[in-house]
Amino acid sequence: QVQLVESGGGSVQAGGSLRLSCSVSGSSFDAVGWYRQAPGSQREFVALWYDDRDPKYSESAQGRFTISRDNARNMVFLQMNSLKPEDTGVYYCNLPSNAARRGYWGQGTQVTVSS
Repeated sequence: QVQLVESGGGSVQAGGSLRLSCSVSGSSFDAVGWYRQAPGSQREFVALWYDDRDPKYSESAQGRFTISRDNARNMVFLQMNSLKPEDTGVYYCNLPSNAARRGYWGQGTQVTVSS
């Protein structure tokens, strides 16, 4: 059974940092993404880690966030620096679908940035 479990969310002041973690079990993977959803808004792309190419970031995340993988623990991290109030939302980890399986989402972790 494939499971994604996020952790690391919390409340910080603007300018602060958080590191989100996504633990992936039940499937190998060559890409994992992070998305976020603010209240009243649609879920939006934040960052995508690839096994065989450079990561991809949203324009908002570029230069402030870093996505990485810990191979030994099957975890993907999102290091978020210089946080802004507009970064507030629920952050979700995503395992994209491929030819062998469907995609999966984690349950989300709340990030709140106060001004």
